[in-house]
Amino acid sequence: MYQKHSESGYTLAIPGISQKTLVYGERTLMTEFLLKKGSRLPKHSHPHEQTGYLVNGRIRLSIGSEEYDVMPGDSWCIPSGVEHGAEILEDSVGIEVFSPVREDYLPKERGGQSSIEIKSRA
Repeated sequence: MYQKHSESGYTLAIPGISQKTLVYGERTLMTEFLLKKGSRLPKHSHPHEQTGYLVNGRIRLSIGSEEYDVMPGDSWCIPSGVEHGAEILEDSVGIEVFSPVREDYLPKERGGQSSIEIKSRA
């Protein structure tokens, strides 16, 4: 699969966080996230392993009981089932890869949903 860069195709995941699936295969899926300063990604977990890279901006990422101040060029790996979340400190762009493929992130024409559902643990 090959995908040309496009400014379109983003969906609002939650207020302040938009996403676009870039490419996917049988075992992995790559997503770009546009993160607005002041927004929060509530703590949640899922069965997918998740690796990420911050392209620009600054976020505070929590993985399990650890917190990280993430700067451009930093990367992370979140194991399957581990609770994680983020506070967006500056407008940011992040790229993340999920394995196995997140069916809910597939384009609509492939059976995916138009936005993600974050189930936080209260």
